[in-house]
This record gives sequence, structure tokens and C-alpha cells, in this order.
Amino acid sequence: MRIGIVVHGPNIIDSGYALKLIDLLKNYGNISVRLGGTMGRTAVIDASLENIIDITRKLVPSDSLKIFSDEGVDLIFLLNYGKSNVTGQVFGYKVYNHYADKVTENNVPVIQIERPGEEDGSIIPWNNDLDIVHDLSKKLNLAIVYPNEVYENHIKQDNANVNQRIVHGVSPDENIMVNSVVIGKTNSDKLTLIARDNHIVDIIGGELKQHGLEKLGEVDLDSAIVKTGLLRHAKVTPRVISTNKSNDYKITFLDHAGEDVYKFRDSSLVITVGDDTTLISSDILYRFDIPVIGITDGDLDKVVEDGFKVKNSIIFEVERGFDDVVGRDIKRIMFDDAQESFNYLNIEEVRDKIIEIINNINCKYKISYIE
Repeated sequence: MRIGIVVHGPNIIDSGYALKLIDLLKNYGNISVRLGGTMGRTAVIDASLENIIDITRKLVPSDSLKIFSDEGVDLIFLLNYGKSNVTGQVFGYKVYNHYADKVTENNVPVIQIERPGEEDGSIIPWNNDLDIVHDLSKKLNLAIVYPNEVYENHIKQDNANVNQRIVHGVSPDENIMVNSVVIGKTNSDKLTLIARDNHIVDIIGGELKQHGLEKLGEVDLDSAIVKTGLLRHAKVTPRVISTNKSNDYKITFLDHAGEDVYKFRDSSLVITVGDDTTLISSDILYRFDIPVIGITDGDLDKVVEDGFKVKNSIIFEVERGFDDVVGRDIKRIMFDDAQESFNYLNIEEVRDKIIEIINNINCKYKISYIE
């Protein structure tokens, strides 16, 4: 039997259960494993699992399921470790239904293993009730939860208004991230996002961050990736790996945290714009020993427990609201509105040019050097 395994997010990896489950599922057939999610890729690297879990492509979980379906596997597992049993089960429901919309023949059994090791952990057979589900339920001491239970308990009320989306399993004072952009903060354990004309316009159970909404722009609320709290909870020791960097001094420009940071792994230096973008991308690029020059304005929403930065990185903190203004001028002047440049020889030249750009804007700033 050919088995496809989709691993989602860092928590299932950091907990050690991803590897345990992969080893267990080897007993049932020939396995292939791939990942979904950017932060999960750093967890794979830190755990030295990139030879087991394929992280070569940035894929949302439903696309990973579809690839396995297209490859003709006999069975697909989705491994996840949600913040709660509610968030995990709702996540699986949305992933499975997005996947089902993408395939013409949905006959490959899909089984989710959620929060293994926890008292509220579960195994969910999304379109089947195979013997392997009951066998794994006993071996892993996980309750079997069926799709109709997930729908009745967590999803049914979501359909009252197509322009509203209830976010489950939240706690007060958590960041709200939509498609990797922080758009607000919760102030309740119940959260509803409200959209009109593909723009989030209101929120129940939290406060919106206008600057974040501007960065987010248009969004399909039904298919958007919504997360609250930290992207990665575990305290980790980051693993640094060697990469094939350009022989020339290549600098690249990143102004949105939702972009695939891993495509910059051959850069000599990455310029990042925005507090959250700088925090997330510098933490990932640390694994590839790539310094950053971050353009921030002190409006930081903590989205990872520790944000690592390569030695010799430089952080500019400009006046509030000027990070995007400076970023636009950097991209226009230094990159000719492209995303990469070979026009500078070292980080000092890049720093000096950015100082010149900021001075021309007549904006106050301070510089921090990472030692």
C-alpha cells in the first residue's frame, strides 16, 4: 500500500510526534512525506528531518493532499497538532473540504491524526471508516471523531453569513494573523471576522490594526489562512545549514511576511520591511546564515517566541508609519522596482545607501547592530 503523509505546522514536529507517527505508519506500507506551511519548514530543518519530510515546495495542506491524490496513493494521512482540539478539528475540516473541491474524483481515503499524546487528541476519518483507523485509535489511545461531529459541533453556525468567519480556540491578547499578516489582537475567547467586498471591515472579540488591513488588502475570508497566538510555541535551538549562495553579492527585497522566504536562501543579504516581516524572515534566514537589514517602526506584534538574527544584521527603526514609505523608496531607487540587485559590494554599502534614502525623506531613525 502506498501512503502519503502531509505534516502541517511546527508543533507536530517540535513535539516529536511527527517522526513517531511516520515511523509507525511505515508498518502499513510505503510512505512519502511532504510539508505544508512556512514555519513548519524551520522546524523540519531544526530537527534535521529534511531528508524525510519534503520541504522543497511551499504548499498549503490541501495542495499537498491533492498532489498525493494525483500521484495515485492508496491512503493519505494529515498530521497536525492544533492549539486545541477545536482548532485542530476545524483546521482539518477546512483543509479536507478545500482539497475535495480541487479533485474530480475524491476516492482516496484521508485520515487526520490530531494532537497525539493529548487527552483530547483524536483521529478523524474524513471520507472513510477503514480498519486502520480503529487499529491506530487503539495503538495511539486516540478517540475517533467523525466528520458529522466536527460539522455539528464547530462548523454549522459558520454558515449563517458567508461574509463572517468564526475563529475557534482563541484566547484574549493573541495576535490575529490572516495570510501571514497581523491584522489585530483578540480581547475575548470568541472571535469573528467580518468581510465586505473581499475586505475585512470589522471584528467581534478583538481590535483591528488598520496598518495590517492595508497590507493584507483583498482576501477571500472562506479560504484565508487564519491563525492566532504564536506561530511556533516551542523553545528551539535553530540549526544552521550551508547553502549555495551567489558568487556575486546578491541582495534581495522582502516587504511582505506572507512571501516564500525560502526562495531567498541563495542571497547574500535580504532587506526586510515591517516589524513582523523582519521578525519572521530573519528567524528563518538565520537557518541559512543570511543577514538582514530590517526597516521597522517599532510596531511589533510578537508572532514567534524567539526571533533569531544573523550576526552583523542591521535594524533601522524609523518614525512610526514611515517603514513602508522608506521601503517603497528603497525598492524604487536600489532595486528599480525589482526584487534583487547586484549593485552593491557589501552590507556597509547597502547600509549607507539606505541612510541616504532615509535622510532624503527627512525621517528620524536609529540603527541597531546585531552582534
